[in-house]
Amino acid sequence: MKCPFCSHQDTQVVETRVSEDGGFIRRRRRCPSCDKRFTTYERPEVNFPAVVKKDGRRIEYERAKLLGSMKLALRKRPVSTEQVDGAVERIEEKLLNLGLREVLSTRIGELVMFELKKLDKVAYVRFASVYRSFEDIDDFKTLVDEVGR
Repeated sequence: MKCPFCSHQDTQVVETRVSEDGGFIRRRRRCPSCDKRFTTYERPEVNFPAVVKKDGRRIEYERAKLLGSMKLALRKRPVSTEQVDGAVERIEEKLLNLGLREVLSTRIGELVMFELKKLDKVAYVRFASVYRSFEDIDDFKTLVDEVGR
């Protein structure tokens, strides 16, 4: 594996861990040239369903988009990277288990909200307030009251 810092062609695996659910392998690597460390993830390659947006456009599923939106909601919250990765893995597993060629973006949004609600209620409210496009403070209050129960 090529070093992302100095582009040295040969890096060493320092540590290997299998995820709790066995869905991926995490490897810590070290570059003998610049001595920097980095992490790689080994996952099976699968075909996710196409995402159908609200306006009818169809786009390819992108893990980075899902992860980015979750990280934005979780910004400055006490949730570990491993917990976020686990949530993304569960969402992707559910998408694959649907067995569909296309999935509505709203379905993905609901899966994200479900996982965020388990991880961090503040992040859940952040995501839901943007995802559901609240028009006024009453919508926001209703959501906060729902989470508080």
